[in-house]
Amino acid sequence: MNNAKAKSPVSGIISYIKNNPIVVLLTIVCLAVGFTVDNFFSWGNFNNLANNTAIRFLIALGVSGCLITKGTDLSAGRMVGFTACIAGVLLQRGDYTNRLLPNVPELNMWLVLIIVVILGGLLGLLNGFIIAILNVPPFIATLGTQTLIYGSALIFTDAQPIGGFQKAYTTFVNGTLFKGESYPGLPYLLIIAAVFGVIFWFIFNKTTHGKYMYAIGGNENAAEVSGVNTRKSKILIYVTAGMMYALAGYLLAGKSGGASSSLANGYELEAIAGCTIGGVSTTGGIGRVGGILVGVLVFELLKIVLQFLQVNPYYNYIAQGLVIVIAVALDIRKYVKKK
Repeated sequence: MNNAKAKSPVSGIISYIKNNPIVVLLTIVCLAVGFTVDNFFSWGNFNNLANNTAIRFLIALGVSGCLITKGTDLSAGRMVGFTACIAGVLLQRGDYTNRLLPNVPELNMWLVLIIVVILGGLLGLLNGFIIAILNVPPFIATLGTQTLIYGSALIFTDAQPIGGFQKAYTTFVNGTLFKGESYPGLPYLLIIAAVFGVIFWFIFNKTTHGKYMYAIGGNENAAEVSGVNTRKSKILIYVTAGMMYALAGYLLAGKSGGASSSLANGYELEAIAGCTIGGVSTTGGIGRVGGILVGVLVFELLKIVLQFLQVNPYYNYIAQGLVIVIAVALDIRKYVKKK
């Protein structure tokens, strides 16, 4: 007979509430608004939520590895915007009068995706090199590359908005599956996000790279003594992050139907907030893909709730900022208690 007491469902629920108070509180608020405001639980609102969450989830997956290894990436939003501009310019129609590069022929959208992802990987490599090889703190390193990338985007676009995208590109990004008369269909963006969620779950939980990542976040010195090549692992993490930002930028430009150097400004803070709300510890070594999805989803639901309540958009930033501060404060508080 097993004398160990099985954890009861009630104690499990109580434990989850204690460890994720923001998720629980915001979920209750969303449900309250949903049952009192018209059209909140509508297919149109679901699709809007799914599309917005999908892109933020891809960015959060990229930044999660940085956070788990006690780092961060403040260049994420600018990298998304820059790669969106690159994708937009290369995918402008041949007959569009305001083409930024009129001498460049129309390119296949899949070729452009490869180009953009490679560029994102190179930018991530730059971050990884500065952090892992030059030993610059991640906050300072990515703050510097954030400005560098933004300046590059301004120069490349001449601070002009980009439009006139190929129809095949925008149609694909905004496409759906299983569309019916009363059902708008399952967005491609949601499917893409789900696929990468599974891929990252496998990487985090079933690969040597994932084990090294958690080891570095838990105790980098101990990981080095154990034979982990921490520099190589960190560089790979930031390269992967850059590629995810590039994918998100490519999809965001197609979803928006346009791009500019200011696109995705602040998305890095939303991604970090989503990760933190979802249980990725800012102190390193802790984080799960499922939690990241929940965190991003709850953060997006908060924005939609504020819109449905017709709150002044300027107050949205205050609410989001409070959520970020509280989430990080609670995370640090849990870490201090464990010590």
